[in-house]
Amino acid sequence: MIRRRTALSVTAAALLAAAPLLTACGQTAHPGAAAVVGDDRITVSQLQREVADVREAQRSSPQGEQLTANSARLGQDTLVRLIQYRIVEKAGKDNGVEVTRRELQRQRADVEAANGGAATVRARFLALGIAPDQIDQALAVDLVRAKLDGKFGAARTNQILMRTSDALHVDVNPRYGEWDGKRGTARSAPEPWLRSAAEAGAARPA
Repeated sequence: MIRRRTALSVTAAALLAAAPLLTACGQTAHPGAAAVVGDDRITVSQLQREVADVREAQRSSPQGEQLTANSARLGQDTLVRLIQYRIVEKAGKDNGVEVTRRELQRQRADVEAANGGAATVRARFLALGIAPDQIDQALAVDLVRAKLDGKFGAARTNQILMRTSDALHVDVNPRYGEWDGKRGTARSAPEPWLRSAAEAGAARPA
């Protein structure tokens, strides 16, 4: 799929399939970091800014109440996206794949033309948890992935991304879960300080 794609970003759409599952906790503690990807720290404050941008855009949307209700796990989903971006970008760099500003502009124009205009595209990305000022980055990463697919084929590209993920030693703060390199997502950890009502009742003295 080396040709330019005019549908909404595959990378963005894949976020829905990459929704975190409830399972085990993370690995090494990194104070102040939501995740560490190679030498790159995704700080908690950086993640919070990304989430705040989305929340602000959602509140300004006519569908704001529905968007907010449908994005309860926005923080974790956003962190997964930021990690995925870094893995795809590193795989592209390692394999001689890059995206020019002109290609990105053309892709943005194609996506908007194929999906009812700029306003509609912004609304659709916002429903995926991506604020308007984050769309270009999502499209750029999608283009890198498309070029990798075109160069190696989808199956081999998936292998490349898994190897890249392993090489980067992705480490997620246990607050947000544990990285699953094979699936390209984070599995969230149950919060040990949250107990069910039944547990709380059982612990209460008679």
